[in-house]
Amino acid sequence: MLKDNKLSPWLWIPTLYFAEGIPYFLVNNVSVMMLTRMGVSNGLMALHTSLLYLPWVIKPLWGPFVDIVRTKRWWIILTQIALSACFVGLTLSIPHPSAETIAAAETGIGVFSVMLCIFWLTAFLSATHDIAADGFYMLALDEGDQSLFVGIRSTFYRLSMIFGQGVLITLAGYLEKSTGNIPFAWQMTLLGASVLFAVITLWHTFALPRVEKNNYEKKKTAGEILRDFGETFVSFFSKKGIGLALVFMLLYRLPEALLIKIINPFFVDQKTNGGLLLQTEQVGIIYGTVGVIALTIGGILGGLFVARYGLKHSLWWMALAITLPDAVYVWLSYSQPDNILWISTAIALEQFGYGFGFTAYMLYLIWFADGERKTSHYALCTGFMAMGMMLPGMFAGYLQESVGYNNFFIIVMALCLVTLAVTFLVHRQIPDDFGRKVN
Repeated sequence: MLKDNKLSPWLWIPTLYFAEGIPYFLVNNVSVMMLTRMGVSNGLMALHTSLLYLPWVIKPLWGPFVDIVRTKRWWIILTQIALSACFVGLTLSIPHPSAETIAAAETGIGVFSVMLCIFWLTAFLSATHDIAADGFYMLALDEGDQSLFVGIRSTFYRLSMIFGQGVLITLAGYLEKSTGNIPFAWQMTLLGASVLFAVITLWHTFALPRVEKNNYEKKKTAGEILRDFGETFVSFFSKKGIGLALVFMLLYRLPEALLIKIINPFFVDQKTNGGLLLQTEQVGIIYGTVGVIALTIGGILGGLFVARYGLKHSLWWMALAITLPDAVYVWLSYSQPDNILWISTAIALEQFGYGFGFTAYMLYLIWFADGERKTSHYALCTGFMAMGMMLPGMFAGYLQESVGYNNFFIIVMALCLVTLAVTFLVHRQIPDDFGRKVN
């Protein structure tokens, strides 16, 4: 039952979580392909796009203040309006290097200075929107409806992933081919995303229910928030096994943190450079659509697997699932196949394994955060989760440029041993029955 409002959750939950995903994937995924196609080197691209993770690393620092300034609904509308403006700013700030500069991959990162600043602002606004949207979800719905709609919100977030990594990149690819002008193609693509996001923002100004009151005298002061955060911070780092937990959070996804910054450049790079020479729209279909569908299926089956066997008895299988399929990139880099079906199958296999194995990681965070202040502790865990992707990604491009694609993917496979090592270390900590559904 909706709290204090007659508006159906179906009117706003799908669009809210679709809107939550659009700026995230635009900042962290679409930017990678766009800079690559605009002729930025892999080293510079990976460094600067990895730094865009920072707002999600540190968002627990300002998250509590969203509670004391106005309402969650106000924050959602404000950040969506600001994000709409940022999308327009990104559209207008795209530089137009010459075709020769792009083809030679010699575009300097300096020409993207304004655009990167807007990407940074977009990232901070998106992280703030995440905080407000998740808080609003819990305020607007009772516990029964929260459980009922958790699958719906997850589904529409995944659809935004397909939209960002699939639809937008595919559209940019078709425009690249039809116009012959890569900067213009991405400009029109971002313009389309801007219009869609602005329409969603306008819808939310009417569709989001008003479930909160501006009753400021009952809210905590900034000083109380700071004191609570200090206590939360101290209690988090005083938890038993915190050192090992942080090692696991930072290193379990180490191979993926390196891969995610190099996959798109590898797909579109020249075969003489070791790439697959795919068209941009092919990447949108293969990786952004087929891959995301496989990722989603893997995540669903991973949840069912843990529900049956528990996290402790599933952890090794999931660690193997998130690492061994990375071998497909070694095969792809050496064989450089032209057959789209074979490439799609390889990517689907790797993404399925990642979705299946990532389930264990998220459940571990839930287990470690459990106890007093578990919501705040979980927020800190997700910050370290983002850090685990940001730090390795910053150097992935330079590593690839120094050793080539073949050796880069072999190094990634070797680093899968790190994932298995940290899995071995935390395995014995987890209770036998955690995560298992009791019939």
